Amino acid sequence: MSQVRVRFAPSPTGFFHIGSARTALFNWLYARHTGGTFILRIEDTDKERNSEAFLNLIYDSLTWLGLNWDEGPRVGKHGGGDFGPYRQSERSDVYRDYVQRLRDAGRAYEKDGAIWFKLEGERYEVFDEHRKKTVTKVKGPPVVIEDRIRGRVERVEDEDFVIVRSDGNPVFHLVNVVDDIAMRVTHIIRGEDHLSNTSKHVRLYEGFGVTPPAFAHIPLILKQNGPGKMSKRDQGALIEEYQRRGYLPEALVNFLCLLGWNPGDDREKMPIDDIIRLFDLPGVNQSNARFDDKKLAHMNMAYLLELPADRWVAQARELFGRQTGSAVAQAALAADAGYFREVMLLSQPKVKGLEELSAYTAYFFTEAYAVDPKVREKVMAKGDPKARLQEVLDALPTMDLTSDGAIEEALKALAAQRGLGFGDYQAVVRLALSGTNVGPSITGMIRVLGRERVLARLQRFLADG
Repeated sequence: MSQVRVRFAPSPTGFFHIGSARTALFNWLYARHTGGTFILRIEDTDKERNSEAFLNLIYDSLTWLGLNWDEGPRVGKHGGGDFGPYRQSERSDVYRDYVQRLRDAGRAYEKDGAIWFKLEGERYEVFDEHRKKTVTKVKGPPVVIEDRIRGRVERVEDEDFVIVRSDGNPVFHLVNVVDDIAMRVTHIIRGEDHLSNTSKHVRLYEGFGVTPPAFAHIPLILKQNGPGKMSKRDQGALIEEYQRRGYLPEALVNFLCLLGWNPGDDREKMPIDDIIRLFDLPGVNQSNARFDDKKLAHMNMAYLLELPADRWVAQARELFGRQTGSAVAQAALAADAGYFREVMLLSQPKVKGLEELSAYTAYFFTEAYAVDPKVREKVMAKGDPKARLQEVLDALPTMDLTSDGAIEEALKALAAQRGLGFGDYQAVVRLALSGTNVGPSITGMIRVLGRERVLARLQRFLADG
Protein backbone atom coordinates (compact mmCIF):
# COMPACT_ATOMS: atom_id res chain seq x y z
CA MET A 1 0.00 0.00 0.00
CA SER A 2 1.33 3.43 -0.99
CA GLN A 3 1.88 6.10 1.65
CA VAL A 4 -0.12 8.60 -0.44
CA ARG A 5 -3.11 9.96 1.48
CA VAL A 6 -5.46 12.46 -0.16
CA ARG A 7 -8.73 13.91 1.00
CA PHE A 8 -11.92 15.48 -0.30
CA ALA A 9 -13.47 17.85 2.24
CA PRO A 10 -16.87 19.20 1.14
CA SER A 11 -19.25 21.34 3.17
CA PRO A 12 -22.91 20.20 3.37
CA THR A 13 -24.26 23.70 2.74
CA GLY A 14 -25.73 23.35 -0.75
CA PHE A 15 -26.28 21.16 -3.77
CA PHE A 16 -23.35 19.12 -5.05
CA HIS A 17 -21.53 21.21 -7.64
CA ILE A 18 -19.79 19.80 -10.69
CA GLY A 19 -16.56 21.53 -9.62
CA SER A 20 -16.70 19.71 -6.29
CA ALA A 21 -17.26 16.44 -8.13
CA ARG A 22 -14.21 17.11 -10.32
CA THR A 23 -12.07 17.85 -7.22
CA ALA A 24 -13.24 14.61 -5.60
CA LEU A 25 -12.54 12.74 -8.84
CA PHE A 26 -8.97 14.03 -9.18
CA ASN A 27 -8.22 13.07 -5.57
CA TRP A 28 -9.80 9.65 -6.06
CA LEU A 29 -7.91 9.07 -9.31
CA TYR A 30 -4.59 10.02 -7.71
CA ALA A 31 -5.24 7.67 -4.78
CA ARG A 32 -6.16 4.82 -7.10
CA HIS A 33 -3.23 5.55 -9.45
CA THR A 34 -0.71 5.47 -6.60
CA GLY A 35 -2.37 2.73 -4.56
CA GLY A 36 -2.94 5.29 -1.81
CA THR A 37 -5.86 6.23 0.45
CA PHE A 38 -8.83 8.44 -0.42
CA ILE A 39 -10.35 10.17 2.62
CA LEU A 40 -13.76 11.79 2.80
CA ARG A 41 -13.89 14.50 5.47
CA ILE A 42 -16.98 16.60 6.11
CA GLU A 43 -16.40 20.29 6.89
CA ASP A 44 -19.66 20.89 8.75
CA THR A 45 -18.75 23.63 11.22
CA ASP A 46 -21.15 26.16 9.63
CA LYS A 47 -24.08 25.36 11.91
CA GLU A 48 -26.45 27.87 10.32
CA ARG A 49 -26.05 26.58 6.75
CA ASN A 50 -25.37 22.87 7.31
CA SER A 51 -28.06 20.42 6.28
CA GLU A 52 -28.33 16.65 6.72
CA ALA A 53 -30.14 16.57 3.37
CA PHE A 54 -27.14 18.18 1.67
CA LEU A 55 -24.81 15.83 3.55
CA ASN A 56 -26.72 12.81 2.27
CA LEU A 57 -26.59 14.33 -1.20
CA ILE A 58 -22.78 14.37 -0.97
CA TYR A 59 -22.73 10.70 0.00
CA ASP A 60 -25.23 9.73 -2.68
CA SER A 61 -23.54 11.74 -5.44
CA LEU A 62 -20.08 10.32 -4.73
CA THR A 63 -21.53 6.81 -4.59
CA TRP A 64 -23.40 7.33 -7.86
CA LEU A 65 -20.19 8.52 -9.53
CA GLY A 66 -18.37 5.45 -8.23
CA LEU A 67 -15.94 7.47 -6.08
CA ASN A 68 -15.72 5.11 -3.11
CA TRP A 69 -13.74 6.45 -0.15
CA ASP A 70 -11.36 4.42 2.01
CA GLU A 71 -11.78 6.45 5.21
CA GLY A 72 -14.57 8.66 6.40
CA PRO A 73 -18.27 8.51 7.24
CA ARG A 74 -20.11 5.35 6.19
CA VAL A 75 -16.94 3.31 5.63
CA GLY A 76 -17.43 -0.35 6.48
CA LYS A 77 -20.15 -1.53 8.81
CA HIS A 78 -19.83 1.32 11.30
CA GLY A 79 -17.98 3.96 9.28
CA GLY A 80 -14.70 5.67 10.07
CA GLY A 81 -11.04 4.73 9.93
CA ASP A 82 -7.99 5.14 12.11
CA PHE A 83 -7.98 8.95 12.15
CA GLY A 84 -11.60 9.94 12.82
CA PRO A 85 -13.98 11.41 13.61
CA TYR A 86 -14.32 12.51 9.99
CA ARG A 87 -16.87 15.26 10.60
CA GLN A 88 -15.38 18.54 11.82
CA SER A 89 -18.37 19.16 14.07
CA GLU A 90 -17.18 16.15 16.11
CA ARG A 91 -13.54 17.28 16.37
CA SER A 92 -13.75 20.27 18.75
CA ASP A 93 -11.46 18.65 21.32
CA VAL A 94 -8.83 18.05 18.64
CA TYR A 95 -8.84 21.72 17.64
CA ARG A 96 -8.59 22.89 21.25
CA ASP A 97 -5.57 20.67 21.81
CA TYR A 98 -3.81 21.99 18.72
CA VAL A 99 -4.57 25.62 19.60
CA GLN A 100 -3.07 25.01 23.05
CA ARG A 101 0.06 23.64 21.39
CA LEU A 102 0.42 26.90 19.48
CA ARG A 103 -0.11 28.96 22.61
CA ASP A 104 2.41 26.90 24.56
CA ALA A 105 4.93 27.49 21.76
CA GLY A 106 4.30 31.23 21.78
CA ARG A 107 2.73 31.09 18.31
CA ALA A 108 -0.81 32.11 19.30
CA TYR A 109 -2.27 34.83 21.50
CA GLU A 110 -5.64 36.28 22.47
CA LYS A 111 -6.85 39.68 21.32
CA ASP A 112 -10.38 41.15 21.23
CA GLY A 113 -11.79 37.85 22.45
CA ALA A 114 -10.35 35.95 19.48
CA ILE A 115 -7.21 33.83 19.19
CA TRP A 116 -4.62 34.94 16.66
CA PHE A 117 -1.76 33.10 14.97
CA LYS A 118 1.53 34.89 15.50
CA LEU A 119 3.86 35.18 12.52
CA GLU A 120 7.61 35.22 13.06
CA GLY A 121 9.64 38.22 11.98
CA GLU A 122 10.36 41.87 12.65
CA ARG A 123 7.26 43.87 13.56
CA TYR A 124 6.44 47.40 12.51
CA GLU A 125 3.38 49.61 12.27
CA VAL A 126 1.88 51.27 9.19
CA PHE A 127 -1.29 53.19 8.48
CA ASP A 128 -3.59 51.16 6.23
CA GLU A 129 -5.39 53.57 3.90
CA HIS A 130 -8.03 51.02 2.96
CA ARG A 131 -8.95 50.15 6.56
CA LYS A 132 -8.25 53.66 7.82
CA LYS A 133 -6.29 52.46 10.83
CA THR A 134 -2.79 51.62 12.00
CA VAL A 135 -1.93 47.94 11.67
CA THR A 136 1.01 45.80 12.76
CA LYS A 137 2.97 44.23 9.93
CA VAL A 138 5.51 41.43 10.14
CA LYS A 139 8.59 41.47 7.97
CA GLY A 140 9.78 38.04 6.89
CA PRO A 141 10.66 35.97 3.83
CA PRO A 142 7.89 35.14 1.35
CA VAL A 143 6.12 31.81 1.58
CA VAL A 144 7.42 29.56 -1.21
CA ILE A 145 4.99 26.93 -2.49
CA GLU A 146 6.33 24.30 -4.88
CA ASP A 147 2.99 23.43 -6.38
CA ARG A 148 2.81 20.16 -8.33
CA ILE A 149 0.69 21.84 -11.00
CA ARG A 150 1.29 25.59 -10.75
CA GLY A 151 5.05 25.36 -10.24
CA ARG A 152 6.86 27.73 -7.89
CA VAL A 153 4.51 30.23 -6.24
CA GLU A 154 5.60 32.93 -3.80
CA ARG A 155 3.16 34.73 -1.53
CA VAL A 156 3.63 37.18 1.32
CA GLU A 157 1.97 36.79 4.71
CA ASP A 158 2.71 39.95 6.68
CA GLU A 159 -0.09 40.13 9.29
CA ASP A 160 -1.12 37.87 12.15
CA PHE A 161 -4.50 36.25 11.47
CA VAL A 162 -7.41 34.91 13.49
CA ILE A 163 -7.57 31.14 14.03
CA VAL A 164 -10.41 31.05 16.62
CA ARG A 165 -13.21 33.59 16.43
CA SER A 166 -14.46 35.48 19.45
CA ASP A 167 -17.47 33.14 19.58
CA GLY A 168 -15.10 30.22 20.15
CA ASN A 169 -15.43 28.69 16.68
CA PRO A 170 -12.19 27.81 14.90
CA VAL A 171 -11.75 29.26 11.41
CA PHE A 172 -11.33 27.32 8.17
CA HIS A 173 -7.55 27.82 7.99
CA LEU A 174 -6.95 26.23 11.38
CA VAL A 175 -9.28 23.25 11.13
CA ASN A 176 -8.13 22.55 7.60
CA VAL A 177 -4.48 22.34 8.59
CA VAL A 178 -5.12 20.52 11.87
CA ASP A 179 -7.20 17.85 10.17
CA ASP A 180 -4.65 17.36 7.42
CA ILE A 181 -1.92 16.93 10.04
CA ALA A 182 -3.96 14.61 12.23
CA MET A 183 -5.13 12.52 9.27
CA ARG A 184 -1.60 12.37 7.82
CA VAL A 185 -2.60 13.80 4.46
CA THR A 186 0.36 13.74 2.07
CA HIS A 187 -1.08 15.54 -0.97
CA ILE A 188 -3.64 18.34 -1.07
CA ILE A 189 -5.38 18.44 -4.45
CA ARG A 190 -7.90 21.27 -4.60
CA GLY A 191 -9.15 24.12 -6.76
CA GLU A 192 -6.92 26.97 -7.85
CA ASP A 193 -9.13 29.39 -5.93
CA HIS A 194 -7.65 27.96 -2.71
CA LEU A 195 -4.11 28.92 -3.71
CA SER A 196 -4.54 32.27 -1.96
CA ASN A 197 -5.10 30.40 1.34
CA THR A 198 -2.03 28.24 1.02
CA SER A 199 0.50 30.73 2.40
CA LYS A 200 -1.46 30.94 5.66
CA HIS A 201 -1.63 27.16 5.78
CA VAL A 202 2.11 26.79 5.23
CA ARG A 203 2.80 29.18 8.11
CA LEU A 204 0.46 27.16 10.33
CA TYR A 205 2.24 23.93 9.42
CA GLU A 206 5.50 25.60 10.38
CA GLY A 207 3.93 26.77 13.64
CA PHE A 208 3.10 23.16 14.47
CA GLY A 209 6.59 22.06 13.48
CA VAL A 210 5.23 19.93 10.64
CA THR A 211 6.45 19.73 7.04
CA PRO A 212 3.56 20.76 4.76
CA PRO A 213 2.09 18.17 2.40
CA ALA A 214 2.52 18.48 -1.35
CA PHE A 215 0.12 20.98 -2.89
CA ALA A 216 -1.53 20.63 -6.28
CA HIS A 217 -4.00 23.32 -7.28
CA ILE A 218 -6.17 22.21 -10.18
CA PRO A 219 -7.59 24.65 -12.77
CA LEU A 220 -11.04 26.13 -12.35
CA ILE A 221 -14.07 25.10 -14.41
CA LEU A 222 -15.29 28.13 -16.34
CA LYS A 223 -18.94 28.69 -17.17
CA GLN A 224 -19.99 27.67 -20.65
CA ASN A 225 -20.61 31.20 -21.91
CA GLY A 226 -18.95 34.35 -20.72
CA PRO A 227 -16.24 34.96 -18.18
CA GLY A 228 -15.91 33.56 -14.70
CA LYS A 229 -15.99 30.37 -12.71
CA MET A 230 -18.97 28.04 -13.10
CA SER A 231 -21.28 28.64 -10.16
CA LYS A 232 -24.11 26.60 -8.67
CA ARG A 233 -26.57 28.89 -10.45
CA ASP A 234 -25.26 28.06 -13.92
CA GLN A 235 -27.07 25.50 -16.05
CA GLY A 236 -25.46 22.07 -15.86
CA ALA A 237 -23.61 22.82 -12.63
CA LEU A 238 -25.33 20.34 -10.32
CA ILE A 239 -24.64 16.62 -10.22
CA GLU A 240 -28.21 15.70 -9.25
CA GLU A 241 -29.39 17.30 -12.49
CA TYR A 242 -27.50 14.66 -14.47
CA GLN A 243 -28.88 11.88 -12.31
CA ARG A 244 -32.41 13.19 -12.89
CA ARG A 245 -31.86 13.42 -16.65
CA GLY A 246 -30.63 9.86 -16.87
CA TYR A 247 -26.98 10.54 -17.68
CA LEU A 248 -24.62 7.63 -17.11
CA PRO A 249 -22.16 8.16 -14.24
CA GLU A 250 -19.29 6.63 -16.21
CA ALA A 251 -19.87 9.15 -19.01
CA LEU A 252 -19.88 12.07 -16.56
CA VAL A 253 -16.70 10.80 -14.85
CA ASN A 254 -14.97 10.44 -18.23
CA PHE A 255 -16.02 13.97 -19.18
CA LEU A 256 -14.97 15.47 -15.84
CA CYS A 257 -11.51 13.93 -15.91
CA LEU A 258 -10.86 15.75 -19.21
CA LEU A 259 -11.74 19.12 -17.66
CA GLY A 260 -8.20 20.11 -16.82
CA TRP A 261 -6.34 16.82 -17.43
CA ASN A 262 -4.81 15.41 -20.58
CA PRO A 263 -4.03 11.69 -20.91
CA GLY A 264 -1.18 12.46 -23.29
CA ASP A 265 -2.88 11.36 -26.51
CA ASP A 266 -5.95 12.23 -28.57
CA ARG A 267 -8.30 9.83 -26.82
CA GLU A 268 -11.37 11.14 -25.07
CA LYS A 269 -13.61 8.15 -24.37
CA MET A 270 -11.67 5.86 -22.04
CA PRO A 271 -12.53 3.07 -19.62
CA ILE A 272 -11.96 3.99 -15.99
CA ASP A 273 -9.11 1.47 -15.61
CA ASP A 274 -7.18 3.29 -18.35
CA ILE A 275 -7.90 6.66 -16.76
CA ILE A 276 -6.60 5.43 -13.39
CA ARG A 277 -3.46 4.02 -15.02
CA LEU A 278 -2.70 7.22 -16.93
CA PHE A 279 -3.76 9.85 -14.40
CA ASP A 280 -0.97 11.76 -12.68
CA LEU A 281 -0.46 15.31 -11.51
CA PRO A 282 2.01 16.31 -14.27
CA GLY A 283 -0.81 15.71 -16.75
CA VAL A 284 -3.08 18.31 -15.12
CA ASN A 285 -3.22 21.59 -17.02
CA GLN A 286 -2.53 25.01 -15.57
CA SER A 287 -5.09 26.75 -17.78
CA ASN A 288 -8.72 26.81 -16.73
CA ALA A 289 -11.18 24.42 -18.38
CA ARG A 290 -14.35 25.57 -20.14
CA PHE A 291 -17.49 23.54 -19.50
CA ASP A 292 -19.17 22.24 -22.68
CA ASP A 293 -22.58 20.62 -22.28
CA LYS A 294 -22.68 19.56 -25.96
CA LYS A 295 -19.45 17.64 -25.52
CA LEU A 296 -20.83 16.03 -22.36
CA ALA A 297 -24.05 15.06 -24.17
CA HIS A 298 -21.99 13.55 -27.00
CA MET A 299 -19.90 11.62 -24.47
CA ASN A 300 -23.03 10.36 -22.76
CA MET A 301 -24.52 9.25 -26.08
CA ALA A 302 -21.35 7.30 -26.89
CA TYR A 303 -21.66 5.43 -23.60
CA LEU A 304 -25.40 4.87 -24.05
CA LEU A 305 -24.86 3.26 -27.46
CA GLU A 306 -22.52 0.72 -25.91
CA LEU A 307 -24.69 -0.24 -22.95
CA PRO A 308 -25.62 -3.93 -22.80
CA ALA A 309 -29.29 -4.49 -23.62
CA ASP A 310 -30.34 -5.45 -20.09
CA ARG A 311 -28.73 -2.39 -18.51
CA TRP A 312 -30.15 -0.05 -21.18
CA VAL A 313 -33.66 -1.34 -20.58
CA ALA A 314 -33.21 -1.12 -16.81
CA GLN A 315 -31.97 2.48 -17.11
CA ALA A 316 -34.99 3.33 -19.25
CA ARG A 317 -37.42 1.75 -16.79
CA GLU A 318 -35.78 3.64 -13.91
CA LEU A 319 -36.08 6.91 -15.84
CA PHE A 320 -39.78 6.37 -16.57
CA GLY A 321 -40.29 5.45 -12.92
CA ARG A 322 -39.08 8.91 -11.89
CA GLN A 323 -41.51 10.66 -14.24
CA THR A 324 -44.49 10.23 -11.93
CA GLY A 325 -46.53 13.01 -13.53
CA SER A 326 -46.17 11.74 -17.10
CA ALA A 327 -49.03 9.81 -18.69
CA VAL A 328 -46.62 8.44 -21.30
CA ALA A 329 -44.26 7.15 -18.60
CA GLN A 330 -47.10 5.48 -16.74
CA ALA A 331 -48.37 3.85 -19.93
CA ALA A 332 -44.87 2.66 -20.76
CA LEU A 333 -44.42 1.08 -17.34
CA ALA A 334 -47.83 -0.58 -17.60
CA ALA A 335 -47.01 -2.09 -20.99
CA ASP A 336 -46.01 -5.72 -21.50
CA ALA A 337 -42.40 -6.14 -20.36
CA GLY A 338 -41.35 -7.78 -23.63
CA TYR A 339 -42.93 -4.97 -25.66
CA PHE A 340 -41.29 -2.31 -23.46
CA ARG A 341 -37.94 -3.98 -24.00
CA GLU A 342 -38.34 -4.11 -27.79
CA VAL A 343 -39.32 -0.42 -27.94
CA MET A 344 -36.32 0.62 -25.83
CA LEU A 345 -33.83 -1.48 -27.82
CA LEU A 346 -35.20 -0.07 -31.07
CA SER A 347 -34.66 3.46 -29.72
CA GLN A 348 -31.20 2.96 -28.21
CA PRO A 349 -29.15 3.78 -31.36
CA LYS A 350 -31.20 6.90 -32.06
CA VAL A 351 -31.57 8.95 -28.88
CA LYS A 352 -28.93 11.35 -27.63
CA GLY A 353 -29.81 10.79 -23.98
CA LEU A 354 -32.19 8.93 -21.74
CA GLU A 355 -34.13 12.12 -21.04
CA GLU A 356 -35.34 12.05 -24.67
CA LEU A 357 -36.91 8.61 -24.36
CA SER A 358 -40.33 9.69 -23.12
CA ALA A 359 -40.99 12.03 -26.04
CA TYR A 360 -39.19 9.80 -28.54
CA THR A 361 -41.21 6.67 -27.77
CA ALA A 362 -44.57 8.19 -26.78
CA TYR A 363 -46.52 6.89 -29.79
CA PHE A 364 -45.51 3.32 -28.99
CA PHE A 365 -47.54 3.46 -25.77
CA THR A 366 -50.65 5.41 -26.72
CA GLU A 367 -53.09 5.65 -29.60
CA ALA A 368 -53.72 9.31 -28.78
CA TYR A 369 -50.57 10.60 -30.45
CA ALA A 370 -50.77 13.88 -32.37
CA VAL A 371 -50.03 14.16 -36.10
CA ASP A 372 -47.61 17.00 -36.87
CA PRO A 373 -49.53 19.25 -39.31
CA LYS A 374 -46.42 20.54 -41.08
CA VAL A 375 -45.08 17.03 -41.60
CA ARG A 376 -48.51 15.88 -42.79
CA GLU A 377 -48.73 18.69 -45.32
CA LYS A 378 -45.28 17.93 -46.70
CA VAL A 379 -45.76 14.15 -46.91
CA MET A 380 -49.26 14.25 -48.37
CA ALA A 381 -48.27 16.74 -51.10
CA LYS A 382 -46.00 14.30 -52.93
CA GLY A 383 -47.27 11.51 -55.21
CA ASP A 384 -50.35 9.57 -54.13
CA PRO A 385 -49.64 8.75 -50.45
CA LYS A 386 -53.15 7.49 -49.69
CA ALA A 387 -52.90 4.91 -52.45
CA ARG A 388 -49.55 3.77 -51.05
CA LEU A 389 -51.08 3.37 -47.58
CA GLN A 390 -53.96 1.35 -48.97
CA GLU A 391 -51.52 -0.92 -50.79
CA VAL A 392 -49.59 -1.55 -47.57
CA LEU A 393 -52.85 -2.09 -45.72
CA ASP A 394 -53.95 -4.69 -48.27
CA ALA A 395 -50.59 -6.51 -48.10
CA LEU A 396 -50.25 -6.50 -44.31
CA PRO A 397 -52.41 -9.54 -43.43
CA THR A 398 -50.00 -11.91 -45.22
CA MET A 399 -46.79 -9.90 -44.81
CA ASP A 400 -43.89 -11.54 -42.90
CA LEU A 401 -43.24 -9.28 -39.87
CA THR A 402 -40.77 -11.51 -38.07
CA SER A 403 -37.71 -9.42 -38.92
CA ASP A 404 -36.71 -6.02 -40.24
CA GLY A 405 -35.19 -7.69 -43.27
CA ALA A 406 -38.40 -9.54 -44.13
CA ILE A 407 -40.46 -6.35 -43.80
CA GLU A 408 -38.05 -4.41 -46.00
CA GLU A 409 -38.15 -7.10 -48.69
CA ALA A 410 -41.96 -7.12 -48.62
CA LEU A 411 -42.17 -3.33 -49.04
CA LYS A 412 -39.59 -3.36 -51.81
CA ALA A 413 -41.49 -6.09 -53.62
CA LEU A 414 -44.70 -4.06 -53.27
CA ALA A 415 -42.94 -1.02 -54.71
CA ALA A 416 -41.41 -2.99 -57.59
CA GLN A 417 -44.84 -4.26 -58.68
CA ARG A 418 -45.89 -0.64 -59.27
CA GLY A 419 -42.61 0.73 -60.58
CA LEU A 420 -42.01 2.71 -57.41
CA GLY A 421 -39.27 2.91 -54.79
CA PHE A 422 -39.09 2.00 -51.11
CA GLY A 423 -39.15 5.70 -50.22
CA ASP A 424 -42.59 6.16 -51.78
CA TYR A 425 -44.02 4.09 -48.93
CA GLN A 426 -41.67 4.95 -46.09
CA ALA A 427 -42.63 8.55 -45.30
CA VAL A 428 -46.40 8.14 -45.37
CA VAL A 429 -46.34 4.87 -43.39
CA ARG A 430 -44.15 6.52 -40.76
CA LEU A 431 -46.52 9.51 -40.58
CA ALA A 432 -49.54 7.25 -40.12
CA LEU A 433 -47.88 5.11 -37.46
CA SER A 434 -46.19 7.86 -35.41
CA GLY A 435 -47.54 11.26 -36.46
CA THR A 436 -44.06 12.53 -37.28
CA ASN A 437 -41.14 12.08 -39.66
CA VAL A 438 -38.42 11.13 -37.17
CA GLY A 439 -37.76 7.98 -35.21
CA PRO A 440 -36.29 4.51 -35.59
CA SER A 441 -36.28 2.61 -38.89
CA ILE A 442 -39.72 2.12 -40.44
CA THR A 443 -39.15 -1.63 -40.60
CA GLY A 444 -38.25 -1.77 -36.91
CA MET A 445 -41.28 0.35 -36.08
CA ILE A 446 -43.63 -2.01 -37.97
CA ARG A 447 -42.04 -5.09 -36.39
CA VAL A 448 -42.27 -3.80 -32.81
CA LEU A 449 -45.75 -2.24 -33.10
CA GLY A 450 -47.02 -5.53 -34.52
CA ARG A 451 -49.61 -6.39 -37.13
CA GLU A 452 -52.69 -5.47 -35.10
CA ARG A 453 -51.50 -1.97 -34.12
CA VAL A 454 -50.17 -1.21 -37.60
CA LEU A 455 -53.41 -2.25 -39.29
CA ALA A 456 -55.51 -0.19 -36.88
CA ARG A 457 -53.34 2.92 -37.27
CA LEU A 458 -53.26 2.78 -41.07
CA GLN A 459 -57.03 2.31 -41.20
CA ARG A 460 -57.61 5.21 -38.81
CA PHE A 461 -55.27 7.53 -40.72
CA LEU A 462 -57.04 6.76 -44.04
CA ALA A 463 -60.45 7.19 -42.46
CA ASP A 464 -59.46 10.59 -41.03
CA GLY A 465 -58.66 11.77 -44.54
